[in-house]
Amino acid sequence: MVDLDIDFVRAQFPAFRHPLSAEWIHLENAGGSYVPAQVIDILHEFYISSKVQPYGPAGPAKAAGEAMDRGIELVPATFNCGSDELSLGPSTSQNTYVAANALRALMNNGDHVVVTDQDHEANIGAWRRLSETGIFIDEWKVDPETGLLSVDDLEELLTERTKLVCVTHASNLAATVNPIAAIAKLAHAAGALLAVDGVSYAPHSSIDVKTLDCDIYMYSMYKTFGPHVGAMFVRGELLDQLANQGHYFNSADRTKRLTPAGPNHAEVAAAAGVVDYYDAIHTHHGLAAGSPNERIAAVFELFGAQEATVMAPLMNYLNQADVRLVGSPSVDHNVRAPTIAFVPDGATPETVVGHLATRGIGVGHGDFYAKRLVDAMGIGAAGVVRVSMVHYNTATEIERCIEALAEVL
Repeated sequence: MVDLDIDFVRAQFPAFRHPLSAEWIHLENAGGSYVPAQVIDILHEFYISSKVQPYGPAGPAKAAGEAMDRGIELVPATFNCGSDELSLGPSTSQNTYVAANALRALMNNGDHVVVTDQDHEANIGAWRRLSETGIFIDEWKVDPETGLLSVDDLEELLTERTKLVCVTHASNLAATVNPIAAIAKLAHAAGALLAVDGVSYAPHSSIDVKTLDCDIYMYSMYKTFGPHVGAMFVRGELLDQLANQGHYFNSADRTKRLTPAGPNHAEVAAAAGVVDYYDAIHTHHGLAAGSPNERIAAVFELFGAQEATVMAPLMNYLNQADVRLVGSPSVDHNVRAPTIAFVPDGATPETVVGHLATRGIGVGHGDFYAKRLVDAMGIGAAGVVRVSMVHYNTATEIERCIEALAEVL
């Protein structure tokens, strides 16, 4: 297997050449990644040439529609789904609320929905609100020491009244990969659907909803090197059964059933740039040909190897430091994503983050909208320090981060 050409990768991102951002080491990627030129160029061209109502016969309107269609055509490859199973909304949080409203029509009063206390609130709050309409909510609880979920605990929660299981693929704090295919098997055997939040997993690994056998899968493109768009897969047969959330005259169009408002034209078009970026990596490294999803999977194999290289020294350091780690201590990229959250013993999270900022390193602190996980683990209101990497981060950047942490921990 070839190694990721990190110089080529970083050359695709204008942020590494900008006078402001180039001075910083960006290690808060779980909050939002940098964007490659492939995305920026589409967005720039759209705004200067065709920022009009799309799909009309006039030149700019025609170009706008074609650019949007290209985004809708390419993004499904990131799920390995059909183009009519894709919905693009303003964010994953809003997509989840829309999906929850649409699913409620398939449930009866007294039915059950399983949620975890590990997830980002976006994949908890919307489903929990169904309790206001006669649905029972069962909580799949984490181990309060590690922040991890046990599939055995889920099995005990499932009943004939369970209609939906909602779980994260990898928590934005615990970051440990949950066994989605195994969870899907349990949920489906109980007659329930499975909705997966992939926001914190999608920047690090390829997605194949067919292999995972989930019914709904969501992620945020602004965390996978794209514009601020929420991408959502809903299995086609299920989508046909859901209550239409869009305009009544669009109800026959699957791609519009879960979009109550019109899409952000320019950002839908720019979403294609994410796949263009993956294709540029694929071509540059001479990877084997295949389907669009197979090409993306091959690219993420390169990304994963790079992330494992940069994650290992930091994780090894923290495993020996006076900190409390959230999630698995493993350095195996197949076990956890390179998002590392910890509670420092000798300093506040705010102090640690502030010190790293003086060393030109950007990380975050708080609960990151995973307040239920923080509370379940007995972590105080100050929250955690979060250091989150992606494939464009380098070993040298992590060395500098470890040096800065050693000064303050």
